[in-house]
Amino acid sequence: MDIQFTTRVFKEGRAFVAHAIELDVSSCGGTAERAVKNLKEAVRLFLEECEKMGTLERVLEEAGYTRSGQKLRSPKLVSMQQISLPLPLTHAKA
Repeated sequence: MDIQFTTRVFKEGRAFVAHAIELDVSSCGGTAERAVKNLKEAVRLFLEECEKMGTLERVLEEAGYTRSGQKLRSPKLVSMQQISLPLPLTHAKA
């Protein structure tokens, strides 16, 4: 059985960070491609540990996944946006 997840990749300093949004698992690498490759391994290890601990079904359910027979359906991503919001600076320290 395969699992699908949405990945966002961003740069943090000199490293690239790949984040599996639904599962809230991240990894990094020196290139975007390496970060994604490392993320796939991190997700695999995370799910294996969940299975060993007997929490896999609960973790997938909490992440929005549903089962239909032998298929695992991922949550539907409706929108992804970058939003700006002014911060209340009255409490900010210089």
